Amino acid sequence: MVSIRLTGTVSRHIHVIGIGAGDPDYMTVQAIDALNDTQVFFAMDKGETKSDLVGLRREICARFIRAPGYRFVELADPPRAKDGDYREAVADWHAERARIWAAAIRDELGPDGVGAFLAWGDPSLYDSTLRILDAIGSAVPDVDFSYDVIPGITAVQALTARHRIPLNEVGEPVLLTTGRQLRETGLSGSAVVMLDANCSFLTCPPDTRIWWGAYLGTDKELLVAGKVGEVGARIEALRTEARTRHGWIMDTYLLRGH
Repeated sequence: MVSIRLTGTVSRHIHVIGIGAGDPDYMTVQAIDALNDTQVFFAMDKGETKSDLVGLRREICARFIRAPGYRFVELADPPRAKDGDYREAVADWHAERARIWAAAIRDELGPDGVGAFLAWGDPSLYDSTLRILDAIGSAVPDVDFSYDVIPGITAVQALTARHRIPLNEVGEPVLLTTGRQLRETGLSGSAVVMLDANCSFLTCPPDTRIWWGAYLGTDKELLVAGKVGEVGARIEALRTEARTRHGWIMDTYLLRGH
C-alpha cells in the first residue's frame, strides 16, 4: 500500500480500483472486495456526452456490491487547455483536478471513511489517477489519507484477446506509445498506440499490419484488422461515425511493421 501522510489526525483511505476495459466480467476478486469495502465512490463528470462512462461505473457497483449504503460523488472535470505547450497544459489540468479531489476527500469522507476512484482499465497505463493523488499533498494540507492500488484488465489485454493474437513477436519488444509520439517518431517494430484522436496509423507504410479496437468489452465494441493501406480508411470512417453517434470514443490498436 502506498501512503500519503499529511498534517492532521484523521485516517481516511482511498482505493484506486482498476475496473477493466468495459466488460464487468473483467472485474477481479480483489477489485470486487475493494468495491465492497468502499463507502464513497468519486467519479469525474465529463459532461453529458460522456455520461455513460459514469453510468458504466454505477452498473459495476450495482452488480458486485452486496450491501446498500454506498454513494457516488460526481466531480466536475476542469477543462484542459487545447493551445500552447502540451505537457504544461496537462500539468495545469492535473493540478486543478488535485485541488478538486482533495476538497472532495476532505468534505465527503468521514475521519475514518473509505473512498474509491474507479480507473478504466488499469491505473498504471495512461491514467492520471495516481499522479493526481500524489499531487494532493500540496493542494489541501489539512487532509490525511492513505491509498492502495488494485490492478485491472487493460485495453491492451482486451484488444489482443478479442483479436486472438499475441502481443509480441517471438523474442521481440513492444512499444507502448501515443498517437502524438507515433506521428513524431514513426513506427519501428511493434507498437501499441493509445490516446490517438487523429488516426496516426495513417502515417505508417501501407503494408503495416494493424489490429484496432474501440469500446472494448462493451456492447458498442468495434474490431478491424488488416493492412493499413487496405483498412485504414475504413477504421477512420468507423471511428468518426462512432464518435459522432456516442459523443466519445476509446480506441486502442497494435501495429506491426516488417
